[in-house]
Formats: sequence, structure tokens, C-alpha cells
Amino acid sequence: MSLPGWRAERRYNSPVTTHDYRGVFGSDGTRSVTRRVIPEVPAEPGLVVEDPASGFCGAVVSANIRDVTLEDRRGNRRVFPMVPAGFLFEGAPATLVPPARVAPAGPVRSASGSVKVQGHKARTARAARIWVEGLHDAELVERVWGHDLRVEGVVVEPMHGMDDLAAAVAEFEPGPQRRLGVLVDHLVAGSKETRAAQSVVGPHVLVTGHPYVDVWEAVKPSVVGIRAWPRIPRGTDWKTGVCAALRWGEPADGARRVLGAVRSFRDLETPLIGAVEELIDFVTG
Repeated sequence: MSLPGWRAERRYNSPVTTHDYRGVFGSDGTRSVTRRVIPEVPAEPGLVVEDPASGFCGAVVSANIRDVTLEDRRGNRRVFPMVPAGFLFEGAPATLVPPARVAPAGPVRSASGSVKVQGHKARTARAARIWVEGLHDAELVERVWGHDLRVEGVVVEPMHGMDDLAAAVAEFEPGPQRRLGVLVDHLVAGSKETRAAQSVVGPHVLVTGHPYVDVWEAVKPSVVGIRAWPRIPRGTDWKTGVCAALRWGEPADGARRVLGAVRSFRDLETPLIGAVEELIDFVTG
């Protein structure tokens, strides 16, 4: 076997470590072994190295965990495996490693799409409040806008119904430093929710909402694995009817399924997103 062939076989088929052991004989004939560490060099584009087996010398064009592409001064390119101690860098053996990946620069976003405030402690709660109809509404708002609300110090409270909204608002006593936002379901012409909203007036209170019968319906159907929300006959409790139509069990089971599927504002319908954003802006204004 010729010398070049031996070098190639040893390089590619024999175990190679990143240490070079050399024997040194002393004057008394004894032999000591020293260890030289082979440095690891990131294969950054433009780095010039040589493949000792072939003598090919070139600059790094690209590299990954398996191989590296070199280009010589004539524009010729060759691909070499990324093996330990497999190259010469500045005349000395070196192990090429893939260059470190740099994370893309840019702000981290919260579930609502806002810029996430890192290391922020929850602000002391404002006197202002946002009211929602029920517990599921509050949980959904917290899941998507929780970070924003903690940064702003806004508390969301469930009303557990819309009965006598005007009296509840009057008791709250909204003011310049005590604004009140109310999020209601089924805010469409002729609905009881719309009539209740119209009974509330004042510069320090804002009632807004979405057109869906229930806040579950404001979650995109695809998010919970269905083509569309079923139509429930008037007079039937909407959540109960939905769970029966979709065989989800009890409403509590449906709530876990729906709320657990929501990860960000992208999982919600636009009318709900706009309504909540408007309320947050109002009470923090």
C-alpha cells in the first residue's frame, strides 16, 4: 500500500482522538509520553484550512456537523468529512467544528403578540377593573393577555352573569382613576346583552364585546379539532348543547378541552381580540 493510501485509510477508518500522544526518550533510555491537545476551530466562512491527506487547501464555504465545503483560490470546491484532527490550520492539526448559531435578534413576544417584558414583577393592581361574564371568559383572557395585564396592573373579574349591569356599575363608582371595562358575549342587535350595555353610560366606563353566543365560540374551530361550532337550538344551554353534539362529556370537560387548546391570540377570532385590546387600552388610558 502506498503512503498516500495509508494516510487516507488511517484518517477515515481508524479511531482519531483530539489528543496527540508523542514519545520522548531521555538520556537514560526511558520513554515518557506527552499529550498535545488538538484545538477545535469553528468552521466560519472564509476560514482557510488544508486537508493533509489530499493537500487541498481552501477557504470554508459552508459547514455542518457532518462535512465542510472548501474552495481553493482557483474556485474549485471539495467536500470533506468533519473528523477529529482532520485538518491543518496555520500549519498545525486542528479539529473543525460547526460554527455556533446566533439566535435571531428581535423582541420576545407574549401570547397576546405584545413585546414581552423580561424579569418584570407584577405591578400593584390599579383601581381600574375589567369585568367579564363568567369564569371561562376570565380564564381565556388570562391565558392570552395575562402578561400584559400583570405589567399594567389590571385585574379581570368574572361577573357571573349580566343581571342588572347598570346597578353593579353604579356600585363600582367609576372615576378618572377608577375606570371600568366590561366584556360581554353576544353583543348583537336585539340581544339582552346589548340592552344591558346600552343601560350603562359615562365617560369612565366602556362596555364592548363580541358577537358570539359564548366565549368558547370565539376560539377558532380548527384549534379544538372541529370544522365548525355546532348550531344549538334556542332555549338549550349553549355549552351543554355543544358538549352533547361533539360528545365532549360535561361542560367542565369541554372547558378543559377548549381553554387548554388556546396558546396565543392567533387561536382566537378577530372580534374578541379587538374587544379585549380596546378594554385594556381604555382602563390603562
